[in-house]
Amino acid sequence: MKNVIVAAVAVGLSAAVLGLAGPAIAAPTGGNAQDTISSLEAQGDRVIVNRQSSTPLSDATVVSVTRGPVMRQTVPFATPNGDGFRSLSSQVIYVTVR
Repeated sequence: MKNVIVAAVAVGLSAAVLGLAGPAIAAPTGGNAQDTISSLEAQGDRVIVNRQSSTPLSDATVVSVTRGPVMRQTVPFATPNGDGFRSLSSQVIYVTVR
């Protein structure tokens, strides 16, 4: 009975740890790390690169792409009726390259 309880706790802890990990997302396919990063930036995402080597991005390969927090900001803009504000949001994307 003790072994069953220990196994159940181990499975529960493993599930909790995996649930806390950031969700992986599909990276744009084809090309090198620089192409992937440029494609994500062109979509309006903020890209943070984690390097596992000193290989230039044009020669590096993408190891993983993970979603980070959504960044929101309010920016002022002029309207014919007076000043207004517009809300902008972007996604932080972590790209690990080697």
